[in-house]
Amino acid sequence: MSNPNDYTVGWICAISTEYVAAQAFLDEKHEGPEYVSPNDNNDYTLGKIGKHNVVTAVLPGGEYGIASAAIVARDMLHSFPNVRIGLMVGIGGGAPSQKHDIRLGDIVVSVPRDGKGGVFQYDFGKTIQNQRFCTTGFLSQPPIVLLTAINGLQAQYEIDGHRLEEAINYVLEKKPRLSKKYKRPAISTDRLFKPEATHDSSCTKDCRCDTSNLVLRSDRGSEEDNLAIHYGLIASANQLMKDALVRDKIAAEMDVLCFEMEAAGLMNHFPCLVIRGICDYSDTHKSKEWQGYAAMAAAAYARDLLYRIPPNKVEAEEKVTELLSRVHNYVEKVEGKLDRKEDAEILNWLTNIDYGPQQSDNLQRRQPGTGQWLLDSTEYSTWLGADKQTLFCPGIPGAGKTILTSIVVDDLCKRYPNDTTIGVAYIYCNFQQKGEQTAYDLLASLLKQLAQGQSSLPGCVKDLYNKHQAKKTRPPIDEISRALQTLADLFSRVFIVVDALDECHTSSKCRSTLLLEIFHLQAKTKTNFFATSRRIPDIEKAFKEYPSLEILASDEDVQTYLDSQMSELPGCVLKRLDLQEEIKIKIVKAIDGMFLLAKLHLDSLKSKWTPKAIRRALETLPTGSEVYNETYDAAMDRIKGQTGSRELAIQVLSWITCAKRRLTTLELQHALAVEVGKSNLDEDNLPEIEDLVTVCAGLVTVDEESNVIRLVHYTTQEYFERTQRHWFPNVNVSITTICVTYLSFHVFESGSCPTDDSFNDRLRSNHFYDYAARNWGHHARKALTLCQEVMRFLEQQPKVEAASQALMMPPRNSYYSQPVPRRMTALHLVAYFGIEDAARALLLNAVETDAKNTDSQTPLSLAAKNGHSKVVELLLENGAELESEDGRGNTPLLWAIINGHEAVVQLLLEKGAKVRFKDKEGRTPLSLAAENGHEAVVKLLLAKDVDVNSRNEYSWTPLWIAANKGYEGVVKLLLAQKGIEANCCDIDGHTALSKAASGGHEPVVKLLLGVNSINPDSKDNCGWTPLMRAAQNGHEAVVKLLLLRIEVNINSKEEGGGLLDLGRARATNRSSWNHDSPWNNHSSWSYYSTGNYHSSRSYHSTGNYHSLRSYDSLENYRSPGNFHSLESHNSTRCIPKIYVQGSGRTPLSWAAKNGHEAVVKLLLEQGAEIDDKDNGGQTPLSLAAENGHEMVVGLLLEKGAKAESKDKRDRTPLSLATRNGHEMVVKLLASEITAV
Repeated sequence: MSNPNDYTVGWICAISTEYVAAQAFLDEKHEGPEYVSPNDNNDYTLGKIGKHNVVTAVLPGGEYGIASAAIVARDMLHSFPNVRIGLMVGIGGGAPSQKHDIRLGDIVVSVPRDGKGGVFQYDFGKTIQNQRFCTTGFLSQPPIVLLTAINGLQAQYEIDGHRLEEAINYVLEKKPRLSKKYKRPAISTDRLFKPEATHDSSCTKDCRCDTSNLVLRSDRGSEEDNLAIHYGLIASANQLMKDALVRDKIAAEMDVLCFEMEAAGLMNHFPCLVIRGICDYSDTHKSKEWQGYAAMAAAAYARDLLYRIPPNKVEAEEKVTELLSRVHNYVEKVEGKLDRKEDAEILNWLTNIDYGPQQSDNLQRRQPGTGQWLLDSTEYSTWLGADKQTLFCPGIPGAGKTILTSIVVDDLCKRYPNDTTIGVAYIYCNFQQKGEQTAYDLLASLLKQLAQGQSSLPGCVKDLYNKHQAKKTRPPIDEISRALQTLADLFSRVFIVVDALDECHTSSKCRSTLLLEIFHLQAKTKTNFFATSRRIPDIEKAFKEYPSLEILASDEDVQTYLDSQMSELPGCVLKRLDLQEEIKIKIVKAIDGMFLLAKLHLDSLKSKWTPKAIRRALETLPTGSEVYNETYDAAMDRIKGQTGSRELAIQVLSWITCAKRRLTTLELQHALAVEVGKSNLDEDNLPEIEDLVTVCAGLVTVDEESNVIRLVHYTTQEYFERTQRHWFPNVNVSITTICVTYLSFHVFESGSCPTDDSFNDRLRSNHFYDYAARNWGHHARKALTLCQEVMRFLEQQPKVEAASQALMMPPRNSYYSQPVPRRMTALHLVAYFGIEDAARALLLNAVETDAKNTDSQTPLSLAAKNGHSKVVELLLENGAELESEDGRGNTPLLWAIINGHEAVVQLLLEKGAKVRFKDKEGRTPLSLAAENGHEAVVKLLLAKDVDVNSRNEYSWTPLWIAANKGYEGVVKLLLAQKGIEANCCDIDGHTALSKAASGGHEPVVKLLLGVNSINPDSKDNCGWTPLMRAAQNGHEAVVKLLLLRIEVNINSKEEGGGLLDLGRARATNRSSWNHDSPWNNHSSWSYYSTGNYHSSRSYHSTGNYHSLRSYDSLENYRSPGNFHSLESHNSTRCIPKIYVQGSGRTPLSWAAKNGHEAVVKLLLEQGAEIDDKDNGGQTPLSLAAENGHEMVVGLLLEKGAKAESKDKRDRTPLSLATRNGHEMVVKLLASEITAV
């Protein structure tokens, strides 16, 4: 057997014809290799040419393309690590032109030209709107030793002529059995047709197309070789070139000599020379007649080339494996820097909330050794040990739930430190972050964290960014959820940890939405969910079916904590061990499982200076149901007794308690330093943070990582909210005064900043600016009186502009300051915040009621948008324009409807606001209310004269929209309306039922199925039924509902046959394109366009449509001359459409393909055809095996699915699972086949 380390030349072939030719030109043949890499599936032939040891390999039978070639090269390098140079030798399609007289049997050698590396990938590039497709796929050039040899051989051939034909004839004489297939065909068979002439499908072996379409070419002269050699650019792609029009277009633009399908997969991974014998002309007149000879010609040239290279030159070349490692490391560093910067921008666009610093702070507060009881518990081990597990950990206030959550997160990160197949994401809900912790923010944070766990930013996240960023829109929750599911599917397991669900606010259904989406994600992916909460009935109800483990502070943990804190107590304790023990025993007994109390009780002892005083305090430690109230009362009594620092402590506590969001240490320092009546901040007036913590008697703490100062616990917040009128009676007046004083500083006299840089500088230099600008009005609205400082501030227009810039800047787009509206007046500001007294004062001074900012928004529009009914009424009384439209075409009524402000909607309707009109996208007030799920607003509008079946430009009705979103209450209201069209569908044929089924909205599906006229088995333009949609997305409950209807065909096939409006889909970029499009389901499709678009595939007209060849995926259709036309086709006289051919898959096929075991089981129980084949010949078992769904494969086999079925490409479930590396599926299938 041969030693793999002896071989320095790697020779790769695509098909067996090329492999035969390569072996025929070996000077000698060696035995096979002694060993190969364990995962190497290549077939090798070893031998020698000249003095070079050569290893040849061929692609697997029936597989072509860039990826297959790259895999063969990769495996070769693993098994033959000393390979120095590579050759890709075989056949290709010529690109003849006036410049290049290329004939069949000629040879093309990839040589760099005009800065191009010799091979370029013509289907790799970018399409920019209103611009043509731009290729970016130029690849590395061949190694220098090969290029040098090419020059030498070219000179040799020029002087003496080549003897390639003689060499081929010599081989065929030695191996006569090859002669029939590999000898040179008759010259009469070398026929070049005009580009516009397509092949007659009635032709069989010989092309008998109209000879008048032949290109007349003179014979080559006696001084010319019959077999010419051309040097230049080779075009490579994942598609076979059979289009003369596109061939000539690319050849003219790029000076291409031939086309092939493998080289682009090698050049950057296996630096090599590509040698192609020309066997056809890359048109529809392809024939295999010349393939054998063309392969021989290429192999003969490769042999001559190797004879030109001295062995020591090859030995001197760097090993390909080492070269690639070095180059890849460098490229990864460069690309990594660029990618990391771009990725960070995208992730921060999703949400700038980062729970990492909070995790660090919480973990630092953990006393070493505490919390181990949780990690050692049976419940936790069970949760860790299997997929799709939920563990709910309720606990009393102050039990230590947050610290234990941080211990769980830390444990997960330590268990899987470098495992990129495991995803970990966590959330710390916080009562003070209501504005930052909407359902969107929480889900976006999970998406962001899981995306950060991938080696590169996942496409689903980039897609969200690309779709919304340019339009300055935010993805709706359903898009975030779909992206989460897509991303979770990339991991073998995902762990989601949520702390303090009780602190997740219930307004806008934030908490219920978060839980619903996490449970939904868990049902579809291998996601484990851990949550903590106080015992809140609705939360406990949500976790009723799941395991739970109560959290209480264990005596051992409390003892450990107290031991560590003894050194903080007065000296009389440090000297008395018996007193220390007494303290620990009394505190452990008093806290009754509440860890927080241990800290508070210790803090209460720090001001006791004698053993007697300490013992007296221990005897009176609060216990019972009012323990926290009594403890906090005692702490406030201590603060009242602090001579000289009482006022500062009250200020600190009032700011932290009543601020609209958490304050950083610098923000609080600056707020406390503001002096009313002054026009600048005196830096000498800034208090030290350590002093602020000290004066508050243990009730506040600083998170070091995030630099946030906060109350020690949620119970502390609750205490001060209950006692606010006692401790902070005029807090909102005080905070408002400080904020507007700050905004009136001289530094803001210049108005708004003209650039992002200057705005950034302003934010960095004025730490309280952001909080004051965004929140002064919220405090003013709650203040009992209107302070004079507010009106003085509002009289200074430049300072109003400066405050407005920070206020209107989107929080998630930090430092993006310029697109915000300008020309904001004082009335705009007070209307935005809803400050009635200030608005009335301004109106008395005859300010302009309908002044418009640069977004054409009036004060009435802002007041309605934010739900301030009293200010809306006041403005209308003062003559505000009821129907004023802003720059987006929205009236005050539309803004109130969009945001669900029922009282404002009712007021505007009473004032006569129009309800029968459409915005720029064809949406009516009713459809907007339905889209946002506002039942009360829908009810108000239905009482008016509205069209319940109004359609927007995509033919969506209010019912369709509400069903798509899953708004049960809105759907119920609409179905009760006379004349409602329950079977409404959009222009792509999707019905309301289909959309509800696709989204898994079970209550809505149930409502729609209850309508007598509903068609439960309707098909959209792609041939999809509601059952297919539900099965594809794994919605078991919906599938079960649909199967109860006798009209539903369980074996219905997605057959296509409809036109989809591509121009509309591209223009709107809505979910019907991204989620429900047939190509996202891997259906095949064809492209048609109206007008004068000329096809680059075939030029035959059917009516006013010109057809293009069908492809499996829109994203694969990227070659010049076609895809860029789709991308930039926005002309009104040429609207592209997609003709969907369909995949022929049943609901069972879709469920199996996507791994939905429960749905597969349900469909089989109801009689679904288990071995039904789709248009590609794949059965449900084949689809499940291909995608690695082990449980589904096992279920199908158990139910009798044929394990050895073959698709139209002769692939079995076993071969597909093997190809994709699904080890467990392979074992299942192999076991089944062996048993049979």
